[in-house]
Amino acid sequence: MNILLVYPMYPDTFWSFKHALKFVSKKASFPPLGLLTVASMLPADWNKKLIDLNATRLEDDDILWADYAFISAMSIQSDSVDEIIQRCKKLNTKIVAGGPLFTSSSEYYDNVDHLILNEAEITLPQFLMDLEKGKPKQKYTSENWADIETTPLPLWGILTMNNYTSMNLQYSRGCPYDCDFCDITVLYGRKPRTKTKEQVIAELDILYFSGWRGPVFFVDDNFIGNKVKLKKEILPAIADWMEKRKNPFYLNTEASINLADDEQLMRLMVKAGFEAVFIGIESPNEESLVECNKTQNRNRDLISSVKKIQSAGLEVQGGFIVGFDNDPPSIFEMLTDFIQDSGIVTAMVGLLNAPKGTKLQKRLEKEGRMIKDFNGNNTDFSTNFIPRMDLKALLDGYQKILDKIYSPKYYYERVMRFMREFELKKKKAFHVNPNYILALLKSIIKLGVMGEERIYYWKLFFWSLFRKPQLFSLAILFTIYGFHFRKISGSSC
Repeated sequence: MNILLVYPMYPDTFWSFKHALKFVSKKASFPPLGLLTVASMLPADWNKKLIDLNATRLEDDDILWADYAFISAMSIQSDSVDEIIQRCKKLNTKIVAGGPLFTSSSEYYDNVDHLILNEAEITLPQFLMDLEKGKPKQKYTSENWADIETTPLPLWGILTMNNYTSMNLQYSRGCPYDCDFCDITVLYGRKPRTKTKEQVIAELDILYFSGWRGPVFFVDDNFIGNKVKLKKEILPAIADWMEKRKNPFYLNTEASINLADDEQLMRLMVKAGFEAVFIGIESPNEESLVECNKTQNRNRDLISSVKKIQSAGLEVQGGFIVGFDNDPPSIFEMLTDFIQDSGIVTAMVGLLNAPKGTKLQKRLEKEGRMIKDFNGNNTDFSTNFIPRMDLKALLDGYQKILDKIYSPKYYYERVMRFMREFELKKKKAFHVNPNYILALLKSIIKLGVMGEERIYYWKLFFWSLFRKPQLFSLAILFTIYGFHFRKISGSSC
């Protein structure tokens, strides 16, 4: 059996880092971990080929070679999914599809031969058994949660690692919080399910022995959902492994703001090699946090919490949202000031949207305010419901935030604020990477010589080189990120 695993293309968005990738001569940020894991669940004697459209082209010969094309996707990839389905149909190759997009919107995909919905650990074996009997069904679903201690290692051997800036692994699924606008609990539940420390170490091992050195992203939606297990088992095991291997990886992940309340946890994360954490801060307006049930963010000094995490040695990347019913007209200035004061360099600001199945979507349906399904992109100046605030005022205010925080003056000011206060708590291992040297040279030419930000670029360049040389590579990375953010938002001086 010939199996083609196809990962659809991402549009040009904040998290695509498309404009930053050119500096490091890479094609995509992260590999399709879900498809690589599914590949491991298929019979070992089947022939498997992976095509990630973010890194390479899908040729007709690839589709004709395959007995089945397996597609996994998120909502933001829906346009690319439609094109892939059309091409497979035209060439009479059967399609097997799963992942968040198909699980949440299966009603739109009657043209797919086989839908493997919810979690593959449960539904894929059912499909494979029926396929062996010659009687596969069109749709497989389950209301149960998978035991991810049974999840196999991803099949890294079918991936060209050099196409990517970072590798990834998953330690847990689910989140203990239940924010109204988030569909994570809809897809994966509120009780965090975790892998064993042996599984985590095995995943690090396979990346290491495959030759990877550099960033590794733990893709958990809330890495600290089970703090006790992290502190007792997982982080000590990772720290021991990293020390034994001479720190080959730089780790980052996603967590909730209450990480700031646990100094031991932060200390253990840094010791294990974590350098950055993405946190959903959403809004500096308390009434908006109450509205969206963001309980973990309420009744706290959010900037102080961010500073605590930064002081522990973890860069904070932040997610922010405008468009809540309780947002006042001043929210745009409030949010801009918060981002500047916090020193959060990587600040992703999006418009509120209501994903399918969320409490927000159900409330807005009852109120007659839903317009369409969410396309997965909250930075494309669209919202899928009727906001309380005048739409033009909301869009104009949103654009003003982006123009300001990504403009060279304010962006570099924020970088400097962060770097003055930030200290690495763990010495980084030095790995010679020709792509990083090339990225430095490209940044000098494109940003330092030709860029509108050249004055700010050189000020940061020499300040970090002489005052904080251990952060020099991070400073250059920030200059490249800033270029990408301005391209995405259309911001300038």
